[in-house]
Amino acid sequence: MQAVDTVIRNSLYSEVSLINTIGEHIINGGGKRLRPALVLLSSGLFNPIQSPHHQLAAIVEFIHTATLLHDDVVDESAMRRGKSTANHLFGNAASVLVGDFLYSRAFQMMVQLKNMRVMEILSEATNVIAEGEVLQLLNIHNADITEQQYLKVIHYKTAKLFEAAMRLGAVINDASKQDEDALALYGMKLGTAFQLVDDVLDLSGDPDMIGKNLGDDLSEGKPTLPLLYAIAHSSPAEADTLRKAINAGGLEDLDSVLAAVKASQANEYVLYLAKQEAAQGCAAIAHFPDSIYKQSLLDLADFAVTRSY
Repeated sequence: MQAVDTVIRNSLYSEVSLINTIGEHIINGGGKRLRPALVLLSSGLFNPIQSPHHQLAAIVEFIHTATLLHDDVVDESAMRRGKSTANHLFGNAASVLVGDFLYSRAFQMMVQLKNMRVMEILSEATNVIAEGEVLQLLNIHNADITEQQYLKVIHYKTAKLFEAAMRLGAVINDASKQDEDALALYGMKLGTAFQLVDDVLDLSGDPDMIGKNLGDDLSEGKPTLPLLYAIAHSSPAEADTLRKAINAGGLEDLDSVLAAVKASQANEYVLYLAKQEAAQGCAAIAHFPDSIYKQSLLDLADFAVTRSY
């Protein structure tokens, strides 16, 4: 991961100083670096980790970082990971444009690898992520979407890049189609579990631990799965409060919302789903020989559903 960070910093450089400033701000923002780690761990299942793997991992992190820059503008977020967002510090226009720079720099780096399959995987992933962002936008202030509609959003918006990162580790090492699909399934399941736990933490976490205010998603009118479950399993009066909170946005009824979520055991239900997803991901890679890389992937699945940040 230190080698990946070196690639990131070298590749981030631009003669335009604002790009360097904003890029450094978000790259140093304290993220978990899960997606680039997945590239390395999946690669390690087959061969020793080498320079092309570091390059791929950095590309994945650039794509993820670009989505964060754009996300924070769309969501009008002022804080991420306990720090001021780039748009809060530098303005929306600068954040969007530097996000564009990171996307284009990622594709420049892809071309250097001279691997059309890598281009195919990452171009598809980038497109699907964009579709997920638009789907989420369409669902804002809509308390009537189904669980399946919500899961589709997180499969596109969040889990797709996890899937792509795992698939890349197989492709760059000329693995079989069976192994590639198994790793991709693990990535999709891990990404889904990770987002579901994020949804729970938004309504139950410690703000100092999660690096944002409680109820941030609700304040933006996002109908996350705990809220949708609570609507379906609450009294008519409680369900009406939840619907109004989603439809209006804001946090005026946060205490009532949290009480309804707790009474309906919505967080417990969503955590149960997350653990199912993580278990299915682990089952998908069970056939790989034991190694520190496989064990790390299994440990990562456990971390995804037991974390408090």
